[in-house]
Amino acid sequence: MKDVQEVLARLRESEFRSRVHLRKKELDYLNSKGLGTVLKHAEEFIEKRLAPASPVNDGKQTPWRNHPVFVAQHATATCCRGCLQKWHAIPKGQELTTEEKRYVIEVIKAWLSQYESVSKELGAHRAARHA
Repeated sequence: MKDVQEVLARLRESEFRSRVHLRKKELDYLNSKGLGTVLKHAEEFIEKRLAPASPVNDGKQTPWRNHPVFVAQHATATCCRGCLQKWHAIPKGQELTTEEKRYVIEVIKAWLSQYESVSKELGAHRAARHA
C-alpha cells in the first residue's frame, strides 16, 4: 500500500482517472446523506465487491455512476483487483486484509472530501449572495 496523498497526486496525472468526476446527481446524494453515511456505503461495497480473493466479475463489478462511491472507485483506481494491484500495490488473488480495506476507504474518503469542501464553499457563497 502507498501513501494516500502520493497516490492521489499520481492519479491526477492520469488522463483517464483525472476525467472522472461526480455528476450533479451523485454530488446531491453526497450532500444530502453526508460523507459519513456515504463512507458506510463504501465499506459495504468494498466488503462485498472488492475484498474477496476472487471477486465476482472482477474488472466489471463496479458501476460507473449513480453513487458517489462508485465514481470515486473509478477515479481512485479502487474499482477492481487489477487496478488495486497496479496503482496501490495490493496483490490480486488473496482476500483484502482489514488494513487494506481501511486504506481503500481512506483513498475514497480523500477523493470525496474534495467535493465536500467545494459544496460547503458553494453553499456559503450562495448564502452570502442572498443575505
